[in-house]
Amino acid sequence: MAAAVPLLSPPILSRSTTASASASPSPKFTFPVVPSRTPSRPIFTTTRLNVSSPANKPPVSTSSKPTAAQKKQPTEEVIYFDGGAHYGDLAANLLLGFTLFWLPLTLAAVSRAFNLRYRFTNLRVTVISGLTGQDRSDFSYKVIKDVQVVPRFIGEWGDVIITLRDGTKVDLRSVPKFREIAKYCLSMVEQPSAAELKESRPKGF
Repeated sequence: MAAAVPLLSPPILSRSTTASASASPSPKFTFPVVPSRTPSRPIFTTTRLNVSSPANKPPVSTSSKPTAAQKKQPTEEVIYFDGGAHYGDLAANLLLGFTLFWLPLTLAAVSRAFNLRYRFTNLRVTVISGLTGQDRSDFSYKVIKDVQVVPRFIGEWGDVIITLRDGTKVDLRSVPKFREIAKYCLSMVEQPSAAELKESRPKGF
């Protein structure tokens, strides 16, 4: 008859099984190794570019010397004459203004003396008129075609008649030093065949 085995007793292991169990190491947890992301070359690199100019392109001059065209252009405006009508025109017309026949000419002389101004520079001719100088006309010497003068009284003052290329005539009345101013205008005209100064006979006082 077989021997009875207790139900609650642990099973009896053999010596070989016990020795193998004691010889096996305890289990360990291992973590994966993440490789480093260090770049193999630096992030900021300096690239040197060699640019060569075309062979057929002339080198750019860095000289600060002005060219011949720049020398011809004036850098600033210089005034040659700036003034109004000759005072003798006003005085003579006031003396003759007592007659009704000469009164309109006297009023015109008064208006010229107080409301008219001429300006001649190295760039242009300016005529300023009006009570406050609001009426202004400017034109360059390049548009002048001809210049004529008309002496008044005994030649102390006179009119300068400027003819433009489009046919417009600008009549400057009672200009002091009118001959010198007319010659200056002709010298500033950029025309090789500029007409000489023409002097006409006076048609009035």
